[in-house]
Amino acid sequence: MIGRVGLIALTLVLAVVSARAQERIHLHANATEIGEARRDGGVTLGDPLSVFASVLKNLAERVDVYPTENYFYLRFTQNGVVYVGNIRLAASDRDKGKVNFAYSEQPTDWNADPKISNVVLGAEQGVTVEKAGALTYRVAHAGKTVTFALNDLSSVKPPADLLRADEKFLGTVFDESAIRFFLVFNARLKLFHFLLDETVPAADRFAALKGVPAIEIGKRTGFAFYSYDGRKTLIGVEERQSRLNTFLDGPFDQLPENFIEGEALREAILAAAPGVKGRIDRLGNFDDGSGRFLIHPYMLYRQPGDLALFARCATSKAVPVKDRAACFVIDDDEAQRKSPRPLALKRR
Repeated sequence: MIGRVGLIALTLVLAVVSARAQERIHLHANATEIGEARRDGGVTLGDPLSVFASVLKNLAERVDVYPTENYFYLRFTQNGVVYVGNIRLAASDRDKGKVNFAYSEQPTDWNADPKISNVVLGAEQGVTVEKAGALTYRVAHAGKTVTFALNDLSSVKPPADLLRADEKFLGTVFDESAIRFFLVFNARLKLFHFLLDETVPAADRFAALKGVPAIEIGKRTGFAFYSYDGRKTLIGVEERQSRLNTFLDGPFDQLPENFIEGEALREAILAAAPGVKGRIDRLGNFDDGSGRFLIHPYMLYRQPGDLALFARCATSKAVPVKDRAACFVIDDDEAQRKSPRPLALKRR
């Protein structure tokens, strides 16, 4: 039994713990936003190298890069306008002494496609990129050096019972939303899945879609998953987030490029889309520099009810159990139709 002195001591301990917990809350005050909106940072927006120099100057000496396509995302405000951008140490050219830098006005509903400034910087521009470790790079310009620590997920593998006989694990994805996925390819059905990595706590909380308990939607991200056969498959991302290119636009742009083994990704892409043979490299990048092959098996939904089509497919007697994985994939053209069908029903 706790005496009065012990009770007082316990109360004090709990108060300290509570105070420390409150200290860990990261507050975003409106006053800070107002201050940012009124600032003139002195950035010469028409000169990408000058913008890059300003960004690098304001970074810490060491930063972590979480997304697996090696984008370090950033944002700043200049004369009342918010700008967004990224510094990317791409697997294709970082060891050649190159760093990619891009920025634009932040997309909005009324300005959804602002002009993007995108440059590749290297020694010619006075920018040096030095490999300091397996996934660590030092970038220097105008007297400032920043060490970029890329996200090492090389040891992260799916549990042995997560993959099915027809599937191949391609790599672990860390999305800029802070959600982690396993990218897998079904060789028999010739389709990709982003499976939720449940070996770590998800940086979200999920709520079941009304009337369809198998479908869960993230309260923060809006990511929709279908729970089936002991795993959660990504089936939907909010259309608006994709249109505005936010951090919640889905994992299509965060492939595990640091961890792709040999020709595994290219072979999977060619199996799903033979028409790109001879046009992509081992990481899925098009040879003409136009971008990367789009791996986007999920739907861009406008209303949560749009997702019910996946449940109708997964419970349909017309779809054999062995083909049910194709119920969780839909192509973008099909998704725009009046009565869209997942791949399993479209193929029938």
